[in-house]
Amino acid sequence: MKNFKYSIGFMLLIALIFTNCQEDDVSVGDLIVPSNIRVEVDIVGADAANPNGDGSGTVHFTATADNAISYQFYYNGITSSAPGGKQTYDFSILGLNNYEITVSAFGTGGISSTKTIEVTVLATYAPPADLVEMLNSNSSRTWRIKAEEAKHFGLGPVLGGTLSEWYGAGAFDKEGTGMYDDRYIFNVDGTFKHITNNENDGSGDDPTGTVFGREVLIEELGGAGGTPDGADILNYPLDDYTGQYTLTAPGGVETISLTGLGFIGYYTGGNHKYRIFSRSADEMILSTTDGNNEFEWWFILVPE
Repeated sequence: MKNFKYSIGFMLLIALIFTNCQEDDVSVGDLIVPSNIRVEVDIVGADAANPNGDGSGTVHFTATADNAISYQFYYNGITSSAPGGKQTYDFSILGLNNYEITVSAFGTGGISSTKTIEVTVLATYAPPADLVEMLNSNSSRTWRIKAEEAKHFGLGPVLGGTLSEWYGAGAFDKEGTGMYDDRYIFNVDGTFKHITNNENDGSGDDPTGTVFGREVLIEELGGAGGTPDGADILNYPLDDYTGQYTLTAPGGVETISLTGLGFIGYYTGGNHKYRIFSRSADEMILSTTDGNNEFEWWFILVPE
């Protein structure tokens, strides 16, 4: 009798486990590989007389594909996330050059397919020696937000010409937001590194950190968390990352362009281009237009 009771109990346990397993087997739908990748190429300034562009080296890419939910672009060893399929590169090698770009389209479950294209682009801008010396010291230079000065961070009208015209942060006003411990390293080889928490690197290379940015737009970084504060997100978790930068001068305005989702100071989305409003040997004032085309954001930077 005892063995019979144990057998009944064992069978009931197996049935319960089987039922629970069935309930946990949630369908995720069909996993379909993205197909028919199409890449639209817009070389700035290209026309019948200048098929390779106006010499700025700027090219806008737009990728679409069937059954794709996000995209990545790969160029020169750097992978850049582009959830909406849009990516801009500023090709800076002087002269007429061919460049190879690979686009990956991702479907459900992370399944992807790729397509590689080649573009021929003309670049005629050579940054002045004093700009290169200022930015990377002809080797490597580390920059930070000049937190101790008023208006080191602020906003104004899109493409405005007055530093922090509508709002300028007071000295150290954004302490504790995730901005002031960031460092921005520009190397002479065109690589860029954003250290998101310089303070935790004292005893070694710890890539973890947090950043400061605009609500909704900061979600482009692909993480989660942070503390909402009005329209700002404070201390959004983000590890150190690397990318590339180029120096151009569209319309005669010296500009730093960062690849992928690279940014300085406060994440605003947009085209990740920073106008150099003014500069000296040891300071630069930058501005960028946000992804909502709502404000021009301003930053004062000094070397570490």
